[in-house]
Amino acid sequence: MVFYLSLGFGFLAKGPIAWIPLLTVAMTIILARNWQSFRDFKFLRGILLMLGVVALWGIPALIRTHGEFFAIGIGRHVIGRSLTTMEGHGASSFGMYLLLLPFYLVTIFVSFFPWSIKLPWLIHKLWGQRKARIIRLRQSYSEQAAPGFVGNHVDNYLITGIAIIFVIFTLVATKLPHYTLPAFPLLALLLTRHWHRAAAFGHRGSLFRTIAVSAACVWIAIALMVPPLVARFFPAYQLFRESRAYLQPNMQFGSVEFEEPSVVWYFRSSVQSFLTRLNKKNAADFMFKPGPRFVIVPTSLLQTLFPNRPQTLKCFSTRGFNIAKGKQVDLTLVLKSE
Repeated sequence: MVFYLSLGFGFLAKGPIAWIPLLTVAMTIILARNWQSFRDFKFLRGILLMLGVVALWGIPALIRTHGEFFAIGIGRHVIGRSLTTMEGHGASSFGMYLLLLPFYLVTIFVSFFPWSIKLPWLIHKLWGQRKARIIRLRQSYSEQAAPGFVGNHVDNYLITGIAIIFVIFTLVATKLPHYTLPAFPLLALLLTRHWHRAAAFGHRGSLFRTIAVSAACVWIAIALMVPPLVARFFPAYQLFRESRAYLQPNMQFGSVEFEEPSVVWYFRSSVQSFLTRLNKKNAADFMFKPGPRFVIVPTSLLQTLFPNRPQTLKCFSTRGFNIAKGKQVDLTLVLKSE
């Protein structure tokens, strides 16, 4: 029951990707032909419990947002990202889509570093063990009697989960290196099982622990020290810092041609509304509606969008590096206090 409760809360936190563990369990059972486990896992009542948890929050959210929770959360950010490239993260043509299919097989050597150094060794070891097991099974049983899924049960579960995640995101049109992060706990467990055994067998267990602890300490230090140092180079942070004294909780805010998550991350700490995505045609209309509000626009469009802007509008400009797009941006925040 804890498993199914976790799947329900996972969906509310991150969407359908949180249900991959359920698919992993089902696929592991099917490949192992261990039909008794289907009854042990109580899939029917468990899935009903999981859907019940989702419904407790999801149904009120659908009502309050007039269906936008499903249309945006599932329609745009799940189905849309799966079928089309969003925000320039992916292929713009079918040919480029095919070229990007091995994308995560390449990026994992950076995103899973330093442990990715051991991945070729792990693949070689797993493949060797699998061949050895197949040979032993063929010596003991006829080919028809041999089980459909050869190998250690824990390894099979971990490999199945890793494969499902990589296959799903390889087929998805929008691609970003962090999309395969749900596979990393499984990959880490799989690598640790075999690396630790090899280290212990070769009397190098202390070296394994030293490397593991050292790597963890380095990454924790990076996580604590680097973000504050590089934040000042983010244009959204600079605009937030300059305009913070004028922000009000009831303000509406929008952006034109700049939809980075950092905008929401920084400004939602002071403003209660949600980001409105605007274009060149409706940005001015948005700003001159009643109530306090602000909009972030490219500085090059400022004069075009607000040719005769009144003195009641305050402007804050900055220049920074947009990491997601890999380019310099020049932005201006136009703010109306009343």
